[in-house]
Amino acid sequence: MKLNSLAVFCGSSTGKNSMYVDYAKKFGEKLASSNRTLVYGGAQVGCMGALADSALHHGGEVIGVIPKKLIDVEIAHNHLTQLYVVETMHERKAKMAELANGFIALPGSAGTLEEWFEVFTWAQLGYHQKPCGLLNINGFFDPLISMLNHIIDEGFMNPKYNDLIIIDSDINDLLEKMEHYSPTTTTKWE
Repeated sequence: MKLNSLAVFCGSSTGKNSMYVDYAKKFGEKLASSNRTLVYGGAQVGCMGALADSALHHGGEVIGVIPKKLIDVEIAHNHLTQLYVVETMHERKAKMAELANGFIALPGSAGTLEEWFEVFTWAQLGYHQKPCGLLNINGFFDPLISMLNHIIDEGFMNPKYNDLIIIDSDINDLLEKMEHYSPTTTTKWE
């Protein structure tokens, strides 16, 4: 699968550890240097802003999608290749999913997780066959991975759904795995 555009979900805050912003910048640079369009939440603050600024600085194309209500909260980025202003969070996520052919979460909060889990759930239900990745910086997603394994152990999720999640702590390795992603044909009630 050729990943021409990636939707990246990440924090509108920077987190406590400076490595989160550093990785967001490195990721933005990598997307630009590999001619991949960044699709993201449209903010100029936190890891989101660092990601977009880095991609733009390195000549990349960056498309933001932001709800009207968050223009002043997340501070909409005014220097993007394109900025879509939508009415709701639902429209934001739908537009990002439409524009991207893969999804990656970097560290963030509840919004980041909610956005990523929605596209992961859509993959489980067969609404798309796009790869869903986690950039596991500093073991950030280890507790989440443990929780998903617990959900499987308790019988609430098919173990084959783990194959829908691509996890790596290295940017290049994660993108390489996503490029070679082959969607599973598991159905929910199998």
